Amino acid sequence: MDSLYTLLVEPLTYDFMQRALLVSLLIGVVCSVFSCFLVLKGWSLMGDAISHAILPGLAAAFVFGIPLLLGALIAALICAFLTGFLKDHSRVKEDAVMGIVFSGMFALGLVMLTKIETDVHLLHILFGNVLGISRTDLVQTAVIASICTIIMVIKRRDLMLFCFDPVHAGVIGLPVALLSFGLLVLLAMTIVAALKAAGIILVIAMLIAPGAIGFLSARSFDGMMMIAVMASVVSCIAGTIISFHIDAATAPLIVVIQAALFMIALAFGKRIKQHDDQAIATG
Repeated sequence: MDSLYTLLVEPLTYDFMQRALLVSLLIGVVCSVFSCFLVLKGWSLMGDAISHAILPGLAAAFVFGIPLLLGALIAALICAFLTGFLKDHSRVKEDAVMGIVFSGMFALGLVMLTKIETDVHLLHILFGNVLGISRTDLVQTAVIASICTIIMVIKRRDLMLFCFDPVHAGVIGLPVALLSFGLLVLLAMTIVAALKAAGIILVIAMLIAPGAIGFLSARSFDGMMMIAVMASVVSCIAGTIISFHIDAATAPLIVVIQAALFMIALAFGKRIKQHDDQAIATG
C-alpha cells in the first residue's frame, strides 16, 4: 500500500506536479480530438507547418511586450491563412505550399530570436516546459483548449464529412470553404494551447499519434475519437507520474508512451484484419 501511495499519490503532493498533470490532460484531450480530424483529412503536415510557423510570433510578442500566447496565435493564424490562400490561388500543390510557408516563417523566427535579447529559452519553445507551468498559463491553456474541444465535439459530424469527402459535403450544402478555414483556425488555437507544455516539436506527435491509434482500433468515427482521447489521457497521466520518479522530461515521455500505444494498436489492428479476412474467406 505504501509503495502504491509513493508511486501514484506522492508526485501530486507538489503544486507544480498538480499543474503539470492538469495541463497535460487539457492538452491531451484537445490534441487527441483534433488528431482524429487531421488523420482523417491527411493534414498531419499542416500541424507540423503551423507549429513551426509560430516562432516569429513569439519573438515579435516579446519585442512589443504582448503576451507570448497572443503572438503565437497571430502567427499561427497568418500561417493558416497564407497556406489556404496560396493553395487556392496558385498551381503549387498543398504540401509544397505548406513546406514553403512553415519553413520560411520558422527561419524568420530563428533570425529574430538571434537578434533580440530575450529570456525566452529556445529549448523551452521547441520542447516545452510542462513542469514550469504557472497558474496563469494553466488558465490560458484551459480556456483555449476548452473552446476548441467544445466546438469540435459539437460540429464533429460536419467536420468529419468535410474531412472524409469534401465534395459530398459541398453537394449537401455544407460551407466547405468555411469549414476548411475554421479547421485551420482551430488547429492554430490547439497548437497555441499546447505550446508552453509540449513545445513546437512535441506537439506535432501529440496531434498525430492519438488519432492514428483510434483509426487503427475503431470502426466508427465516434469510437475512433473515444479511443484517441483515452489513449491520450492514459499517456498523459502515466508520463507525468513516471517522469517524476525517473527524473525525466515529462512531455517527451508522454510522446514515447503514445508511440508505444501506437505500436500496440498497430499489432492489434493487424490481428483484427487477419480475423476479418479469415471470416470473409470462410463465410
